[in-house]
This record gives sequence, C-alpha cells and structure tokens, in this order.
Amino acid sequence: MNGVLDGADVVVCCGSGGVGKTTVAAAIGLAAARAGRRVVVVTIDPARRLADALGLAGGLTGEPQQIALAGADGELWAMMLDTPAMFERVVRRNATSEEQATRIVQNRFYRNMSDALSGTQEFMASEALYELHADRRFDLVVVDTPPSRNALDFLEAPGVLARFLDHPVFRLVMLPTRTGFRVLSLASQPILRAIGRVVGTDTLADAAAFFQAFAGMESGFQRRAEVVAALLKADATRFVLITSARHETVEEATWFAEQLTDLGYGVAAVVTNRVHPRFGDITVAEARRRATRADKAARADEAALWNNLAELQALAAAERDVLAPLLARTADRTSIEIPLLPTDVHDLEALAHIAAHLELA
Repeated sequence: MNGVLDGADVVVCCGSGGVGKTTVAAAIGLAAARAGRRVVVVTIDPARRLADALGLAGGLTGEPQQIALAGADGELWAMMLDTPAMFERVVRRNATSEEQATRIVQNRFYRNMSDALSGTQEFMASEALYELHADRRFDLVVVDTPPSRNALDFLEAPGVLARFLDHPVFRLVMLPTRTGFRVLSLASQPILRAIGRVVGTDTLADAAAFFQAFAGMESGFQRRAEVVAALLKADATRFVLITSARHETVEEATWFAEQLTDLGYGVAAVVTNRVHPRFGDITVAEARRRATRADKAARADEAALWNNLAELQALAAAERDVLAPLLARTADRTSIEIPLLPTDVHDLEALAHIAAHLELA
C-alpha cells in the first residue's frame, strides 16, 4: 500500500460490519506512523473496537489521544467521534457570541437533535474530518467509517447539509430573524402550521427558536460542508475497501465499490481480511494423492498431514473463488490479503502483524 498512501492526506476505510475494518484502519495508522507520518485514526462507530485494537483498556474519547510507540519515526493518535460534544464544539467555535452559543446549546430542539436526530452523527463526522485535516499536528487522517450503507450517509452528509442550508424551507424558517419578526409569527406560515400539527407546537417553537438562535452561523456551516465535500473527492483522499472472503461480504463490497465509483470517489485499494493462506504451490489433488500413498504404506501420521494440507488448500482456493467477482471489478486497484490470525487483535504487537501485511512497515 505504499503507492496508495503516497501523497495521501486522508484515508477512508470502508466495508461491511464484521470484516475487521476498524482493525485494518488502526493497522494502516500504525504502519504509517512507523514510516514517519503523523497520523490520527478517528472512528465514527461508537463501539470500543478501535480502543480494543490499540490495546487501550480505558477506551477513547472525543479528543485525539496519542498512542505511545517505541522506536517509531512518526506519531499515532486516535479518537472516537463524540457526536454531542463535537456538535457543541462546532457551535461554540462558530457562534458570534457566548450568549448565542449558550442560547443554542440550551435549546431543547438542539439537545434532542445532537443526541438522536438521524444524520447528526454523519454531519458531525464531516466536521471532525474538517477539524482534523486542518490540525497541524497531523499529516494523515485515517477515517474508520460505519458499515458500508451507513458510510454512504457519511460521504453524502456534506452535500446534504449544504443543500439543506440553501433550501427554501430553511430560508423560510430563518425569515423571522432576517426580517425582525417574532418567533411566534412562524405559526402564520401555512407550511409550518402543517409541520406543527405533526410534531406538536412546542417542538415547532423549540425548532424555530433554535434556527433563530442559529442566525448568522449558517454560512460558516455551509462553507465547511463544501470544503469537506471537495476534500473527500480530492486526489489526496484515498478509499480503502475492506472485506472478508465470504459470499455476503464480497457481494456487499462489490456493491459498495460500484456506489463509490458512481459517486465519483473510486477505490484505491481492496484489503481482504482473515484469508486462509496458501501453503506452497501444491494442488489439492496432488496432496490427496500423497495422502493416499502414505496411507497405503501404513504411514498414518504422514497421511494425516497430507490430508490436512489438502483441506487447507481447498479452503484457500474456495475463498479466492468467492473473491473473484470483487477483484475483477477492481482489477486495476491495489489488492492485499491479510491472513487469518490465531487470535484477535488486542494490543499493538498483534496489530503490528496486520500492519506488516499492508507492506507499509
């Protein structure tokens, strides 16, 4: 993956759930740090998998945490997206005054939105990427995305936000602020009366108060959304697709590769995790013939070894057959196999074994 990361500022790791995507993202970060890069790995998934892969018993927070690396030329940092904390940080950073920031973060609509509203996590992940990419401490950001279908929401979030802020309905909601009307005057708008009947007048009033408190900040949000959208499609951003050699995950990865291409991103590399290795060039048929000969000669232990080799070679061949459609779809991209390890990855030493197979360390 040396060629994949040459000149890269951002690496986006994508894949379906359960394929070891977070572990591979951490391994990319570790290998790049050992190669001299100043790397931060950020996971959008709130689970503890990144902390586990890095051997951090205390877990991660919403702030970058440096990982101690002995003998490394670079640095490795890691963080987990904290959606409510990131939202509040963005609000306070872009508010025109402390009073405006306080009015927003104390608003009930804002608190519900920052905790549970669909899409907020993806919007804040975009903000985190914007923030980390601009942070002079780092020269490479590795993003561990949610499972592939949710990852598309992350990729589309900047554009969705930019379009929302430019939408006539948003401008209508903001109209009282721009014209000096009171919040209650929103109820006179037919479309907002209809919304109020569905969500309740209290919720509508909270929403109206939130958007009025938001006045003056929308241009900053829109500008950053446009910057992140451009960053995701920049030449220095590379997409690494992670899969395993199972039918369902390969089908998902093939579909996701097509989605990335259709959206104008493409795939820089395909990493297949937990693959059974091949043991030399001997074929399954030849291993079975030798097992038969050893059995006829009453060499039971030798026959068992040859039969075991035949089973392993057959399993490895079957996995390559499963992977064939995906590799054909991405034939012009870097393809890397990571062998199945005897144990899970729970510390830097085990993570280094994964990193070594990425040909970065």
